[in-house]
Amino acid sequence: MTDKTYNVLFLCTGNSARSILAESIRNKEGGGRFRAFSAGSQPKGEVNPHALKELEALGYPVTGFSSKSWDEFAEPGAPEMDFIFTVCDSVYGEACPVWIGHPMTAHWGVADPAAVVGSETEIQRAFATAARFLKNRITAFVSLPLASIDRLALETKLSRIGAMEGSTGTQGKTA
Repeated sequence: MTDKTYNVLFLCTGNSARSILAESIRNKEGGGRFRAFSAGSQPKGEVNPHALKELEALGYPVTGFSSKSWDEFAEPGAPEMDFIFTVCDSVYGEACPVWIGHPMTAHWGVADPAAVVGSETEIQRAFATAARFLKNRITAFVSLPLASIDRLALETKLSRIGAMEGSTGTQGKTA
């Protein structure tokens, strides 16, 4: 077991829903072993209130979040990431910045709850589903023996986590 704290970045296009859900869940579920961040290729500028409502209902942190550009994490002085996960298909296909270091990457696509149009109940159900799928992936990731697994085996496991229930079309591919 190592005392290392791993930095994890969750990427989505708008950085307003899925990546925010993942950041909050990871920070609480990581047991101090992980420090999570989130960003977007085209940030919306505000966090979706339904994401915060879902996090609060599940007992996760809801403060301190902002919708920000992924460029912040590619600049000198930014935290060096150990892992980067794309959580939406559209950002998966985009040309990403060059990341400091050589973080492990994987695509963990989940359907966009912010795209759901319908009643308040239908929208909240979509956010609850996205949060559940992300929590399942994060729980699987947290259980990996990161300090004792080789890079190739870890890449394979990260890809398999991305293909878990609720995966979208480009499931299980590396970012």
